[in-house]
Amino acid sequence: MLRSVKDIRGYLLKAQDGEIGKCSDFLIDDKQWVVRYIVVDTMKWLPGRKVLISPISIGDAEALNRRLDVALTKDQIKEAPPLDADAPISRQYELDYNRYHDLANCWVGTPVWEPHVHPFLLHRSKADSYVSKMEAGDPHLRSAKEVMGYNIQATDAPIGHIADFIVDQDTWIVPYLVIDTINWRPTSKKVLIKPDWVEKVGWRRKKLLLDLTSDQIKNSPTYDPSMPVNQECEVRLYDYYGRPYDRKKEGVQ
Repeated sequence: MLRSVKDIRGYLLKAQDGEIGKCSDFLIDDKQWVVRYIVVDTMKWLPGRKVLISPISIGDAEALNRRLDVALTKDQIKEAPPLDADAPISRQYELDYNRYHDLANCWVGTPVWEPHVHPFLLHRSKADSYVSKMEAGDPHLRSAKEVMGYNIQATDAPIGHIADFIVDQDTWIVPYLVIDTINWRPTSKKVLIKPDWVEKVGWRRKKLLLDLTSDQIKNSPTYDPSMPVNQECEVRLYDYYGRPYDRKKEGVQ
């Protein structure tokens, strides 16, 4: 199930024994292009406190009811290590968080949820995998809300900005970025770009550099936010760029 981050924002999160709040943001790993954490607005339950939920703890996603089920109790969430700072989140915090929830350290695996396709199937058996370096902060972990609006640079010219992210709600992988070309066109046109086509991420300059020309992006198939990103849409995009489409590796399973 491919859905827009903007659409998922506001989903209710329900623990095993009650509601904990609403989805307010996502922390996305730009190296593996996956949602590593869902940021929860706990509202009146834990006022003023930021809570992170790993996709490993997310069960069913109900689009009709706009709800995500969390395989944790409210006490488990409440007693988790508190997060005082914004991203980048320290590796030490992630280690403490994963040990507390008995989760694997997902940044060491390839593919990201190794050995499973779906994060919900991951368990502690891989949790003590080798960690190459303890960093003060993870430079690849960014707020989706922060990154929306970052400029897009084609090989020959600036071409637009990031308007949204498309997320696979089964795997929480980000198969597409939504680019709005309104900055350089008389009317707004949104297009989909694969993260694989991002050559470099310049966080300080708030810019993504693509391995595509501005004309390629301008003339690519239009993305309509009111329509689902299905196999037909994906195949059309791949055909346009002349790239092979592998159904097993892309968003539609």
